[in-house]
Amino acid sequence: MTNLLQETIDYMQSGRPYLVSDIVFIGSLDGQYSCTWDEFCKLADVEYDDGYGWQEVASDLIIQFKDGTQMYREEYDGSESWASNIPFIKAPVPKAIKRLVCRDTGWLSLDAMNREV
Repeated sequence: MTNLLQETIDYMQSGRPYLVSDIVFIGSLDGQYSCTWDEFCKLADVEYDDGYGWQEVASDLIIQFKDGTQMYREEYDGSESWASNIPFIKAPVPKAIKRLVCRDTGWLSLDAMNREV
């Protein structure tokens, strides 16, 4: 069993730590539902089974931060947890893409595929 509030706080403090003051939105991905941090703390102070089975925490729950990072719920076969994205920042002068596919090896980024072309 996992406490959703403690899991959230732990995730916010891992990696690049976020403060409550960094939060700009807590609610549903479509923006139709929201709550404050204080309301979230009351609602999230519950135990749930984060193991395999079915997802118990709302699948569209997000926490949005000032820098554009978004925490969202991730699920695999019912095992669930927080995940986050890195905000998109366009380079001032983007490099041209010359290849999208590499048959020599797998799991390459656009940078790795296009660096030597």
